[in-house]
Amino acid sequence: MHELGITQSVVDAVLDAVGEPRVTRLELEIGKLSGVVPDSVRFCFDLVVTGTALEGARLDIVTPTGSGRCRDCDRRLALEDQLAVCACGSPDVEVLSGRELRIRAVEVESGTVAS
Repeated sequence: MHELGITQSVVDAVLDAVGEPRVTRLELEIGKLSGVVPDSVRFCFDLVVTGTALEGARLDIVTPTGSGRCRDCDRRLALEDQLAVCACGSPDVEVLSGRELRIRAVEVESGTVAS
């Protein structure tokens, strides 16, 4: 489960950025094509924040859908996974979105630090 390492890295990055204030909310963006399972991140989050300034913080996860562009006909299409075939029959599809994995916002007791 690589989500444990990813979650630990996210928590470490937040702690480095905010320092001492208690974090009340963390918002992550995890694209559907990122290979990261949001439910696993939620589970790991509760484990790795114990004893830190993030303990008790609410974790919100936004999961943008995937989108792509056919390199042959230039058609845009929604992607459910990374292996896609365009309606024109071409498998040459460039992934445009859905691979995101980023910290979108951090709220602390004294305010919000956006990234």
